[in-house]
Amino acid sequence: MDYIIECKNVTYSYPLAEIPAIRDLNVSIERGKFYGVIGENGSGKTTFCALLRGFIPDFYKGELQGEVLVEGKKTTDYGGELSAKIGYVFQNPFTQISGVKETVFEEVAYGLENFGVPVEEIERRVVDVMQMTDIESLAEKNPFDLSGGQMQRVALASVIVLEPDILIIDEPTSQLDPEGTESVFAIIKTLKEKHKTIILVEHKIDLIAEYADEVLVFKEGRLIASGDKQELLSDLSLLEQGAALPQVAILGSRLRERGLPVSRIPVTEKQAIEVIAGALKERDKK
Repeated sequence: MDYIIECKNVTYSYPLAEIPAIRDLNVSIERGKFYGVIGENGSGKTTFCALLRGFIPDFYKGELQGEVLVEGKKTTDYGGELSAKIGYVFQNPFTQISGVKETVFEEVAYGLENFGVPVEEIERRVVDVMQMTDIESLAEKNPFDLSGGQMQRVALASVIVLEPDILIIDEPTSQLDPEGTESVFAIIKTLKEKHKTIILVEHKIDLIAEYADEVLVFKEGRLIASGDKQELLSDLSLLEQGAALPQVAILGSRLRERGLPVSRIPVTEKQAIEVIAGALKERDKK
């Protein structure tokens, strides 16, 4: 297997904290896969993302044990070079916007300028990414004059334009309405089709079920389950651990308990329609 990120025996505590935020973490992230990260509030999801990005222990201090490897090299040995490999989209887009640029075009170009990319290439890449993220019409607007959904797309564009191999996205839809959520996930879908390695924290479990390949489940700082999304998101025992599961999975399980011959527990709406229709047809034959 081609693992792009590995966490080995990682335990981390924030300064002055009595209880570790991450405990005994061992996990390997495969190149080109989409990982959905779920768990209750305070379960360690955002800390996990910060570990992968190298914000710990350089930005967030505290006690770190074990090691996090990106392409076989410790994150603590990378320095600023890691920002070219891993793009990070924060939960709040206000955190992402630099505040030093007056237009969206300049904001998206800012990271490339810092890396010393030639002007002609900057212009080409910014134009391409703004088209991809559907923000061309916002090019001359001030980033802080935008709606939450527009600002989140600008934040995504500012990361995508750097062409990182890995994207860590922390709850990008938490402040968005359904339309804004749909537009952001259209971008994420495009990134998946480009075979980027994606680690996404998201409370909207139906979106995890739709897009992820693998799921990681955290509880009280521990990774309590990991694996194929179909297997994990249909495991109702995870409800007892505080994990959210798709409503269609709960429905499929309840129908099976009541005697409907459900062939498998669905985790997406499309699967539910197919499985329940097949079960009803099978029942009517009897």
